[in-house]
Amino acid sequence: MSERITIFDTTLRDGEQSPGISLDVTEKLEIAEQLSRLGVDVIEAGFPIASQGDFESVEAIARLFGTPGASGSPIVCGLSRTGFADVDRAWEAVQHAARRRIHVFIATSPIHMEKKLRMTPDQVKIEAATAVARARSYCDDVEFSPEDASRSDFDFMCDVLRLAVDNGATTLNIPDTVGFAVPEEWGRRIASIRERVSGDYVLSMHCHNDLGLAVANSLSGVAAGARQIECTINGIGERAGNAALEELVMALRTRADALGQFEVGIRTEELARTSRLVSRLTGYPVQYNKAVVGRNAFAHEAGIHQHGVLTDKSTYEIMDAEAVGQTTEIVLGKHSGRHAFRDALDKLGFRLQGDALNAAFMRFKELADRKVELNEADLEAIVVEELGQAVGTGYAMVSLEVHGGNLSTPSARVVLERDGTKVTAFGEGDGMIDAVCSAIKQATGIDARLTDFKVSSVTGNTDALGDVVIKAEHDGLKVSGRGLSTDVVEASARAFLAAVNRILRIRERPSGPVVADRTGP
Repeated sequence: MSERITIFDTTLRDGEQSPGISLDVTEKLEIAEQLSRLGVDVIEAGFPIASQGDFESVEAIARLFGTPGASGSPIVCGLSRTGFADVDRAWEAVQHAARRRIHVFIATSPIHMEKKLRMTPDQVKIEAATAVARARSYCDDVEFSPEDASRSDFDFMCDVLRLAVDNGATTLNIPDTVGFAVPEEWGRRIASIRERVSGDYVLSMHCHNDLGLAVANSLSGVAAGARQIECTINGIGERAGNAALEELVMALRTRADALGQFEVGIRTEELARTSRLVSRLTGYPVQYNKAVVGRNAFAHEAGIHQHGVLTDKSTYEIMDAEAVGQTTEIVLGKHSGRHAFRDALDKLGFRLQGDALNAAFMRFKELADRKVELNEADLEAIVVEELGQAVGTGYAMVSLEVHGGNLSTPSARVVLERDGTKVTAFGEGDGMIDAVCSAIKQATGIDARLTDFKVSSVTGNTDALGDVVIKAEHDGLKVSGRGLSTDVVEASARAFLAAVNRILRIRERPSGPVVADRTGP
C-alpha cells in the first residue's frame, strides 16, 4: 500500500518573507482558500507574534477553517519561537481552527547559538523542552524545528529532538535553513535521525534553495523516511526560496517507479491556477521556463519536438499538461517545422497541399527569421499573399465609451462597423475591460472567452503605448489578438476585437480544401 506524504505549505509564512512581499488579510484569505482547494494538508498561516497584522491574518485563516468537526479542512499552523509569549500568541491565533498546530523552533547550530541566540547548548535544550511542553498544553498537534539543522552538530541536535518528543512534539521538522545540504548527505542525516530518536512522531523537512537543491534534497529525505514536506507555491521564500510544491508533487507522481509509491492529497489540476494567484498577489513573476507551472513548461518550438508532440504528446511531455491546469502549446518560430506549420493552417481553415504548401512554408521561414514569434495574423497574411486573395476586414471600431469607479458597476458602449453597417452595443462587467469585452460580444454575436491577458509598455513615461495581447476561445477554436493604444482599456478592446474578427473569418471560410495541390492529382 502507498504511504501518505503530508504537504505542509508555508507560502503565507516563509513565502511572504520574500523581499518585497507584503500580503494583507484579504489577500492571505484568498490564497488560503485556494490552498484548501488545492488540497494541502497543513497551511502555515504566519508568525503571529511578528506583528498585529500577522496575528490578524493567522486568526482570520483559523476562523475560515473553524467549522467544528471539519475533518476535511487543512490544519492551520502558527509559527513560534521558544518564548512563552510567542507560544501563547500563536495559540491565540490558531485556536479558532477546527484543526490547529503550533510550530516551535530554536536554532541548534554553533554559529546560530553563539552569534544570534547568545545561548549555551544547555540553555537551548531547556528552551526547546519548556516551549514544546507549553505548546502541548494548548493543543495535541505540536511541531518542533531545530533551525539550521544542516550545520548543527548531529549528536547535540538529536539530544534536542529527543527532548522535544519527550515533551509532546508530534512532528519533528528538520530545516536546511540556509540551503547548505546536498542530497546524499541530507538523506543520510534524515535516516540517522529516525534511527537515533525514538518515539511516535512524523519526520519532516524544510529545505531552502540557495544551491538550487531544495527539491532534490526534499525527495532524498522522503526516500530516507521523512513523511512531511514543507514547501511553497512557486518556490518563493527567504533569499533563493524554498522547495517548490508543484515540482515536488509532480516528481512524486511522475517518477513513482524510482521514488516509491506515495499518496499525496494534492488536486494537481489546481496547480497552475494556484501558481498564477500567488504570482498576482505577491507581485513575484513566474519564470517562463519554471517547471510544471511556467508558461513554457508545455510549449514547443523546435520542429522535431513539434512533429513528435503533434503525433503523440508523450514523445516530449512526461506529464499531462491538463493534469496540472496547463495546455500544450505549439509556438511558431524560426525553429518550427512543416508539420507544425500545416497544423496551424488547418486550425485557421486553410488546407494547403503540394507546391502551395511548400511556397507558403518557405515564405513563413523567411518571415520567422525576422520575427521572434508568429501569430494567426501573420499566417493569414502569408497564405492570402500566396493565394492572391484579400483578408476580410471584419468589424472596425468606430467609437468606445467606458465608465468605471467603485461607486457603480463598470459599463461600456461600443460602436462597430462592418460592410458599411454600424452596430451599437452596451455591456457591464467586473471592471472596464470586462465591460468592453461584454459590449463587443453583444455587438458581434461571438461569445468568446478570454483565456490569457498580457499588457506591457511599449515606451516609457506616463503617455506610454500599452501593448495588450490576449488569447480567446470560442467553440473549441483558440485565437489571439493584439491591440495598441495609450489607453490600456482601448488597447484591450482592440485586442479582443481582433480576436473576434479572426474567429469570424475562420467560421465564414468555406469548408474543404482552400487551395488544391498545384502539381495535379
